[in-house]
Amino acid sequence: MKEQRGLILTDSQKATVELNELDMGFGEAVAKAGGEKINLCIQCGTCSASCPYGTRLALRTRQIIRWAQLGFQHKILSNKGLWLCTTCSTCVQRCPRDVNPMEVLISVRSLLTEKGQVPPTVRDALEGVYKYGNPWGISRSKRTEWAKDLKVRHVSDGEKVELLYFVGCESSYDPRAQEVARAMVTNLNASGEDFSILGDKEICCGNEIYALGEKGLFSVLVEDNLSLFDQYGINKIVTTSPHCFNAFKNRYGRKDLAVQHYTQYFADLIDKAQLKLSKRVEKVVTFQDPCFLGKHNNVYDEPRKIIENIPGIKFLELQLSKGRSVCCEGGGGRMWVDVPGERATEQRVREAVNIGAEILAVACPFCLLTFEDAVKTTGNEGLIQVMDINELIAKAL
Repeated sequence: MKEQRGLILTDSQKATVELNELDMGFGEAVAKAGGEKINLCIQCGTCSASCPYGTRLALRTRQIIRWAQLGFQHKILSNKGLWLCTTCSTCVQRCPRDVNPMEVLISVRSLLTEKGQVPPTVRDALEGVYKYGNPWGISRSKRTEWAKDLKVRHVSDGEKVELLYFVGCESSYDPRAQEVARAMVTNLNASGEDFSILGDKEICCGNEIYALGEKGLFSVLVEDNLSLFDQYGINKIVTTSPHCFNAFKNRYGRKDLAVQHYTQYFADLIDKAQLKLSKRVEKVVTFQDPCFLGKHNNVYDEPRKIIENIPGIKFLELQLSKGRSVCCEGGGGRMWVDVPGERATEQRVREAVNIGAEILAVACPFCLLTFEDAVKTTGNEGLIQVMDINELIAKAL
């Protein structure tokens, strides 16, 4: 053992720490910022061992928590691992002490965000949301260009809003994800559902803003969105993105909001015989469980029910599915954090091809974009296609 000015360290740590480098109040600050269970951590390492990326990236959840407990703020600042967390919730599910390691990391991020100590790409995404209501900083006037030739009503038209379709940032602005929004409108119209969109009034739901630690901006988004919902009498919402679904359901604090992800909504319509899938889709299909639909909200059956109700489809499960599914690496703000090396999506694409799948179905815009990239980088274009379940529904109408 070595003693350095009153602080005892083990030889295995191979480090000497000066007391003037420590912020002894940092752990308490993390607890107050939302990581209130940080001191329950017994350093068992389950979080790091469970993390899909802890073995190949610089993300060491246990280490970050210990540094925060001891006040090693300077070590956290110099380590890029903090921004690699996708908030997939695997560590939350498996922690034996119910520490909620994910929330601890988000709280550490929040303290650094308050000081402006964030990666430049994260800073730009936050600034885009603050100024324009979306992380790409694109004008709000372009938010509904995807729908200009479709039969869709806006809340500003003045009629009562029976159902709000909350489109989300990716499906509003990304050209590929816009195709999913268009399919969603087609499916809603085919089912005879009376729905509206917010149009150019829509802003970010804030799910990734919270995950990046910008809780002040998240609070502003919550207030602005709830104000819009109240203004137009909105209490029933369906979302494209599991991330929007999670934010409204679990972080907005409004029990009167009835929120569903579209897979839940359309699965209900199938049960009621209000959505008839009659055209055959002769394809072998597998499915990627989105983290914010599955691990965060325990929605596993509904996407599969839709796929299995489409005539002609042969459905195959990936080896790791449902609660054991592997994250696409798009959540937690990782869409705006550059990570070198092979991505988990590339391994998943190879697996899907190997089991004979012709379509890798997804139910999340982040999954859609990350998996389409992986198909290209693995050279599997022409062998497998990535499709959102909304697009499969539209093909079967």
